[in-house]
Amino acid sequence: MKYKTLKGLQDILPPEIAAWHHIENKARDIFRNYGYQEIRLPILEATDVFIRSIGETSDIVEKEMYTFQDKGGRSVTLRPEGTASFVRAYVEHHLYNDPSPQKFYYLGPMFRYERPQAFRYRQFYQIGAEAMGIDDPKLDAEIIAMLSKLLHSIGLAGLNFEVTSIGCKKCRPDYRTALKSFLGGKLDTFCGDCQRRYDANPLRILDCKVPSCIESRKGSPPVLDYLCGECRDHFESLRGYLDVLNVPHTVNPNLVRGLDYYTKTAFEVSSENLGSQSAVAAGGRYDSMVAEFGGPSTPGIGFAMGMERIIPLIQDSVSKATGPDLLFCPLGDKASEKAFVLTEQLRAMGIWGEMNHESASMRSQMRKANRIGAKNVIVLGEDEIGKGEITIKNMTDGNSIKSSLVASDIFKIISQHK
Repeated sequence: MKYKTLKGLQDILPPEIAAWHHIENKARDIFRNYGYQEIRLPILEATDVFIRSIGETSDIVEKEMYTFQDKGGRSVTLRPEGTASFVRAYVEHHLYNDPSPQKFYYLGPMFRYERPQAFRYRQFYQIGAEAMGIDDPKLDAEIIAMLSKLLHSIGLAGLNFEVTSIGCKKCRPDYRTALKSFLGGKLDTFCGDCQRRYDANPLRILDCKVPSCIESRKGSPPVLDYLCGECRDHFESLRGYLDVLNVPHTVNPNLVRGLDYYTKTAFEVSSENLGSQSAVAAGGRYDSMVAEFGGPSTPGIGFAMGMERIIPLIQDSVSKATGPDLLFCPLGDKASEKAFVLTEQLRAMGIWGEMNHESASMRSQMRKANRIGAKNVIVLGEDEIGKGEITIKNMTDGNSIKSSLVASDIFKIISQHK
């Protein structure tokens, strides 16, 4: 074959797309109930949007971004995640002037140049939500509860919600000092990336996936032991509100998000059914990011969920894409013209109607009806046109119902068998 998809990319075809629609529709319904509005962001951004927000020492910036020079000599990047693009838009359009909290959601493709593996692609899809303007643990609990409702509504089970606090600019320096003290004596046991991160950003070492680094960092001081009073109170309040909202969760003091912009609350949702790549959603609070982008000091919290991680968990339980509600099988030119008009009329009434355009025998057309999964079939010939009466055959139970050759009458019958 001459052309194939590039490595790490995929085509999403029917009937698998039914599971994607299921998730997207559930997400939109729940976001609407919580007051979130959709925002659509460009796929391409200035590279600095991601460097200044994600962090120069993160794996995403160092290794995974699709960055190139455009024809104007500008460095541009295919977005590797959604929050940085969102905050850029939030500041650029002065959305902080609206009443707080401002709530938004987005969905679409992200891009990271990494080794393709199970549930991980170079073009992947996320659904994200961001709530801005309020530094209140109740908002943190609300957004985690919303995520819980969403994941359960699409049919996920066996989920584990982990929460922690990674502190703020006031208390994180003390933790950084303690962590460097712990790691410094065995720095030669870590990979080259971690050795380089030791001075630039030692917290990045806690996010390394190299097995030897995971082993070497065991016993490192937990960040929760170094929280300032404000961060500790915020975290304890968050846990209390999650209990009030009946969101089961565990505290993971070693949870470190892979992006530099997080402060205070961080959380991750994993599934026991995904093996090593178990995370399906994650997020946290980023209270200084808007100011770093040139806007006023504005707290924010958000999450993103990975579609490719979730699809395998639900696709067997989601009804696959089905065939048309009705297929006309015309016999002859006159019947074909009549079927053409009726099909269009029924579509205007909300029926998924199709007609067979090929000149074929009735047996051949019925075989096609079975292949495409038509729910109902009407064989239309000169006799039916002359009498003004047709027979609608239900392909599921085999029953047949008489109807006049009028679109509204056909609609009434088909609506009962959709």
